Amino acid sequence: MMPATAWLLYLPVGLLLLALMGATLVFWEHAPARNKIPRAQKRRELALQQMAALAQRLRQQEPSLDPKPILELPLLKLAQKLRTEELSLESVLCSYLEEALKAHGEVNCLTDFLGECEEQLQSLKKLKKSERGLLYGVPVSLKDLFDCQGHDSTCGLAQFLEKPAAQDGVIVKVLKAQGAIPFVKTNVPQTLLSFDCSNPIYGQTLNPLNLKKTPGGSTGGEGALLAKGGSILGMGTDIGGSVRIPASFCGVYGLRTTGDRLSYSGIASTVKGKKSVTAVVGPMARDVDSLVLCMQALLSEDMHRLDPTVPPMPFREEIYTNNRPLRIGYYESDGFTQPSPSMVRAVRLTSRLLQDAGHQVIPFSIPRIEYAINLYTSSGFADAGATFLEKLKGDIVDPSIKGLASMLRLPDPLKCFLAWILKYIEPRMSKQLEMFRGVRTPKKLWEQHTEVEEYQQEFIAKWRSLDLDVLLVPALDPAFYIGYPAKAGVSTSYTTLFNLLNFPVGVVPVTTVTVQDEEELTFYKGYYGDSYDKNFSEVMRGSLGLSVAVQCIALPWEEELCLRFMKEVETLTKNHREPK
Repeated sequence: MMPATAWLLYLPVGLLLLALMGATLVFWEHAPARNKIPRAQKRRELALQQMAALAQRLRQQEPSLDPKPILELPLLKLAQKLRTEELSLESVLCSYLEEALKAHGEVNCLTDFLGECEEQLQSLKKLKKSERGLLYGVPVSLKDLFDCQGHDSTCGLAQFLEKPAAQDGVIVKVLKAQGAIPFVKTNVPQTLLSFDCSNPIYGQTLNPLNLKKTPGGSTGGEGALLAKGGSILGMGTDIGGSVRIPASFCGVYGLRTTGDRLSYSGIASTVKGKKSVTAVVGPMARDVDSLVLCMQALLSEDMHRLDPTVPPMPFREEIYTNNRPLRIGYYESDGFTQPSPSMVRAVRLTSRLLQDAGHQVIPFSIPRIEYAINLYTSSGFADAGATFLEKLKGDIVDPSIKGLASMLRLPDPLKCFLAWILKYIEPRMSKQLEMFRGVRTPKKLWEQHTEVEEYQQEFIAKWRSLDLDVLLVPALDPAFYIGYPAKAGVSTSYTTLFNLLNFPVGVVPVTTVTVQDEEELTFYKGYYGDSYDKNFSEVMRGSLGLSVAVQCIALPWEEELCLRFMKEVETLTKNHREPK
């Protein structure tokens, strides 16, 4: 029998061996990522060098080029000057290449350069004036997941590296058919299921309005690049606010379209097959006119021809240009997440301006908000997160999604037990854990689909009972500190509700955070008194001067009305801020 003292001597050695074995297992588990990531980083470095070289070649053709007047042009004027040859294709592309590189140097927003843009420019120059599309010569940036032939669409995952797209996706094809020049791809959070913007391949993207803050996600690279002036038009996707949160955090404009209004063919995804809540395409820009021009271009005959699952539904100009007074529903709080003082003030300001302009403004309350948010969560994780976790195999897990991954990895009995323990102290986390257990049977999945459809009809019935045209609600803002989105994740209730409903939603910046907004945060309590409420008040602090937006909402398939409402809000708030 070994004496106790001998066991004590061997114990540290045993623990050391166990630690080494654990470290070895972790190392081998992450081996695929450790091999692929450095190669991807080198490819990006070379791509950006090629980008700088093209900018230099184009500048040599026009040595006296002053990019400032070009970069200051709104999209409508830029597109017009390109079509009439007042500006050369080379001067515009050069200006945006240089500005995008500067922006990347400050906020780390680019993942790839689309070198084929040089060849495309030459092809465009051969077109007759009658053949030039609405976006002739306009440089366009793309979220990382839009397929471009010969380039990776990574979703921030090592598993998706070194699998270049065989062809352009439908959206990219339509953009090119309309004369646009896709020139860069932009950064995203790992797996896309975060509204921070960081992954182990390309790192953290910063918010140009405040470098301690995140630009939002998952279309964060686009938001940052647009806010820095390195792009004039960008394409994103939205499954829980992924266009709208970066738009509001970065002070730009974004549109979440109705599902299937624009093609989703040729866009990478971490989790495919979801039917109750699906990802959609949406443009981002620096004003509403730009979003309108983009939608007019995308909703061409090419869209339905290339993807017959998209309805042949062109842009309806008569709806967008109609100037009849609107009946506008509004709410200042969704009843699930107490809004920040600036969120409330933005809605009050906007609703007052709309009323003064002759529109009717009617209070609206959301039916069964807790039920709706839980239904959204359940729809997103019907498989208990199995597909999500599968995509992380062999990868280094980014801190921005580590908490989510850890919760999903818990054994089902433990999720159930923790949900019960947390029911009264962390009620929203408790419900999340319940939803993360998945639906477990096909029958339950079909029941879930039915519940979503019934809730959509319930919401629409309430909308119609008030005879509303549109809805005005808070956007989620101001921008969160980096690393905080996961700690206050339930605040996306302001965006995810409309993914569940599948309504078109636009984001319009209307004001900025004031000293009074900051002071009023002292009295912020939240509705539940849980950790999410405490974290939400913390992430809002130190936001003086940051952008605050509102969301403009219409019923499904009414993008034109949504944009008309956005234009009204933009005009009124700009005139209010800058009286003539």
